[in-house]
Amino acid sequence: MVKWGIISTGSIAGRFAEVLNKMDSANSLGGVASRDAGKAKAFALEFNAPAHYGSYEELAADPAIDAIYIATPNSLHYEHACLCLNAGKHVLCEKPFTTNASQARDLYAKAREKKLFLMDGMWIVHTPLLQKLRSLLDDGIIGDIQHIRADFGFTTTGARKDRMLDSSLGGGALLDVGVYNIGFAHFVMGSMPSVIKAHLCINEYGTDSFGSAVLEYPGCRTAVLTSSIGVVMPVEGVIYGTKGRIFFPHFLSAQSMTIFANGKEPEELSMPFDIHGFEYQIREAGNCIQNGLLTSGQMPEALSVGIMQTLDDIRSCCGLRFSFEK
Repeated sequence: MVKWGIISTGSIAGRFAEVLNKMDSANSLGGVASRDAGKAKAFALEFNAPAHYGSYEELAADPAIDAIYIATPNSLHYEHACLCLNAGKHVLCEKPFTTNASQARDLYAKAREKKLFLMDGMWIVHTPLLQKLRSLLDDGIIGDIQHIRADFGFTTTGARKDRMLDSSLGGGALLDVGVYNIGFAHFVMGSMPSVIKAHLCINEYGTDSFGSAVLEYPGCRTAVLTSSIGVVMPVEGVIYGTKGRIFFPHFLSAQSMTIFANGKEPEELSMPFDIHGFEYQIREAGNCIQNGLLTSGQMPEALSVGIMQTLDDIRSCCGLRFSFEK
């Protein structure tokens, strides 16, 4: 059994805890930590965590905890992953994995040195439908992939908007939303882009509210990816091949897709989640830890670092720097 600790008590941490409590006994919730002891206690009561702490250091030092899920703001992922690895804990870190590729490479090097498991929390690649997609694409169901389109946008207001766009927290549409589009495209293409062209609309927070990128992959393959915090957009994805296309009505929560193979009737494939969708990355991490693996075959280091490098390249060509980088 893998006993999980959770750093942070926000909504994403609550979702993770809720799923853990509905899973089998191979993975279980062992404790939670917040910088606010009252919030940690309330979270523990809500989700039946056996331990709660008013500091992250205390959770990392708990000998009963095997692995820690990091759900703090983007700008703190690297710091808290280092804390946990240095304390001898396996780590699953919420996306974006870090705020830049250099930090990502450093974390994987540290995990190897300490012989600990480390995984980027890009949960969508572990879902049954995307795993099935991988095998279908490898079998050539729509021929050679030529192009991908992926859109994802929503609106938010008040404190949530302030937090999501806060430059000091590594906020903005690109890292909070666009990271999914990029992860989806890289997963499907099976490689990293060779050419990147992008445009980001910078807001009053000094981050991006809307952005679009054109990625060119080896073999003259392309992807057009659009993300926004401020414009509602269907979370659609389409993969175009030389022999057809595959449409996702919701690539982020991918439970169905329609295959349009040339000359054939459309075929809809549905693979509903067991619980919420988070369960698949938890199972993958738990299985890897129990088998003594340091990285995941479903979410390997190369994919994780490649996503961060693409985010770096887009920010660089658009002149976007976070306040803590200046």
